[in-house]
Amino acid sequence: MSRSSKVLYTAADATSAHKSAAQSRRRTAPRLLDAGEAALVVEFGAQVDPSLSDRVLALADALAAASIQGVRECVPTYRSLMIHYNPLVLDREVLAALALELAEQATSRTVTSVGWILPCCYDSPHGEDLAELADRLGMSAAAVVDVHLRAIYRVYMYGFSPGQAYLGGLSPELAVPRRRSPRPPHAAGAVVVGGGLSAVTTVSMPTGWYVVGTTPVRLYAPEREPTFFLSPGDAVQFEPVDCAVFARLSERAADGEIVAQRTGGPELRR
Repeated sequence: MSRSSKVLYTAADATSAHKSAAQSRRRTAPRLLDAGEAALVVEFGAQVDPSLSDRVLALADALAAASIQGVRECVPTYRSLMIHYNPLVLDREVLAALALELAEQATSRTVTSVGWILPCCYDSPHGEDLAELADRLGMSAAAVVDVHLRAIYRVYMYGFSPGQAYLGGLSPELAVPRRRSPRPPHAAGAVVVGGGLSAVTTVSMPTGWYVVGTTPVRLYAPEREPTFFLSPGDAVQFEPVDCAVFARLSERAADGEIVAQRTGGPELRR
């Protein structure tokens, strides 16, 4: 089967908070890539871009609604969707044809995104790298916090470790490259920035990102239902809390409570 197909449709201007002027972009047909013998990747592009993410998630919604026998799981990334399937039940060529057909038909999402407000403590010792980042950017620590708080972030994907959410929408004022060498391990729940993105980590580990704060929210809790509560496409905002409130919320989170506020969420175009 050919790995090329007709152009799906012409893109409307993709509006981004990071760019002063939106430009019209041609949306090419997705590319199909095999990932072993039991997974098919549908790749829509090569950038971290909300319009590509919308296409990825729209296809994921369409596949879920189609309930195709043999499809085990769909895993979205920034720019592609990995479809895990049982090759003894579903032929690869049949799946490929269905995926291309659904990608052409699925021009918008059928699942409504949710908004979340996550408490975040930027005070010492929780904002471990805040002073260093502020010095590198030529800003005050308070200004860095203010810029980070003003943004509305988009959950693009989970990756690297269980429940670690990668967030787009970081202001270009805070866009710094990651460190050349990892810094020492930070606490779980670190709110980090680096490489033009923000993220919320779930385990203590070394990192090349800058820790600007810490949230008491447990994004990953294997003993809790749901284990993960953020979904790709959701909106995230951060709300500042002091150390005393952070400690109280951490105790509640340790008992299994999701200490994030759920809202309707704006329609993201970041």
